[in-house]
Amino acid sequence: MRSKLFIGGKWIAPARGGTFDVVNPATEQVVFHAPAATSEDVELAVSAARAAFDTGPWPRMSGKDRAVILRRIADLILSAKHELAHMEVTDNGKPMPEAIWDVEDAAGCFALYASYAEELDADTGEDIPLGDDRFSSKVVREPVGVAAAIIPWNYPFLMAAWKVAPALAAGCTMVLKPSELTPLTALELGAIVNEAGLPPGVLNIVTGLGPDAGKPLSEHPNVDKIAFTGSVATGSKIMAAASRDIKNISLELGGKSPFVVFADSDIGKAVEWIMFGIFWNQGQVCSATSRVLVEEALYPKLLERLVVEAAKIRVGNGLDEGVLLGPLVSSGQQDRVLAAIEQGKAEGARVAYGGGRPSALKTGYFLEPTVLVDMAEDSFVWKEEIFGPVVCIKPFRDEADAIRMANDSRFGLAAAVMSEDKPRAERVARALRAGIVWINCSQPTFSEAPWGGFKQSGIGRELGRWGLANYLEIKQITTFEGQEPWGWYIK
Repeated sequence: MRSKLFIGGKWIAPARGGTFDVVNPATEQVVFHAPAATSEDVELAVSAARAAFDTGPWPRMSGKDRAVILRRIADLILSAKHELAHMEVTDNGKPMPEAIWDVEDAAGCFALYASYAEELDADTGEDIPLGDDRFSSKVVREPVGVAAAIIPWNYPFLMAAWKVAPALAAGCTMVLKPSELTPLTALELGAIVNEAGLPPGVLNIVTGLGPDAGKPLSEHPNVDKIAFTGSVATGSKIMAAASRDIKNISLELGGKSPFVVFADSDIGKAVEWIMFGIFWNQGQVCSATSRVLVEEALYPKLLERLVVEAAKIRVGNGLDEGVLLGPLVSSGQQDRVLAAIEQGKAEGARVAYGGGRPSALKTGYFLEPTVLVDMAEDSFVWKEEIFGPVVCIKPFRDEADAIRMANDSRFGLAAAVMSEDKPRAERVARALRAGIVWINCSQPTFSEAPWGGFKQSGIGRELGRWGLANYLEIKQITTFEGQEPWGWYIK
């Protein structure tokens, strides 16, 4: 494990020499003392990124040459996927198969953006028809500059890839700040890009607490672009900080995503997708379909089957074979989820299954898969993001009722609909106010498709060509082709 910050292509001890504890959520044991960056280190990292952008080779290289290094990064990730996945389980808690899947997805993300980097070489500009034949005009795309990426703890390595890969493909330089809860794989990424031949200063990685490292990074005047994934509250603060310098920002924030299940759905398939939509990654997923709306005719049977299947889920250490639900990421997160369940019960919700710590697990931040029912539409558990393995189930009368209930939220990240009636499923999908809508499934994510939400779920899109556009500026170049100027001043 890397015990120094990665700045300017070198491993550097924090200016103040501080560290912070990294805890394994399955054992509650400290597994690492990570380097604690402060404003001095952020200044050094931003300066390195600024110099690499302003005078270094990376923004001036062809997309083809950048793609060579991006593919090397992808290959190195795959060659180290088991070690990286083990780190991911150690500080995040997710089951090992999920962690391996995440690492493979991260490698695929770098490979995809290598292809997009190559495509930039063919982009010589888009000609714009003008109303004056004496002029020609075209639009070109250029890298936005120095980007700051602040990523969450729920998908540590994958979220790093979602931001680093498109930024590098575009020709930007970057300072990456991972969550203090899960810094291990982000630091390892520094070693990977170094081995791949990324020029010094193009990617810099600083680990530390939010107030000490995240805040000065988001407020730094030499940062051109901020890309943040996390809570609405923190995203609001970052947006306010960015507004002072009018920075380019993209925000991927919270969600309380609905899953509408019509009565013609297959119960087995519906229950499988409901569980995948809320219990994957312990429900610590911004897009988790945590509000399930079931048509009245199907509701009793589906709820009965869901409770039976939830009871079969094995909870435990993510390193143990067969575990499908690991611990929550931290003691604080466990406390917040348990408090939400208690608030839900106080407001009238009933626990159909789970609701507490598994009795057999005395150590670790574990929580049973939890199914809540009978809550009011204005209750906390129905309206607010819990970010844990807690699903809320309510019946609905008809299509109009389902759409109304689904859209009654300040969030709009994702939504899902299940029905054997394809025209109805398509119709409801179009009516749902969310940036991502799944039909007859929940949570499949592909690097080629855009990711982002409506309303308080964020600004902008990640992944695919939309993710690349996050790190590109649009420039108009207009040329006078005529023989004589307008003659406005000189006759």
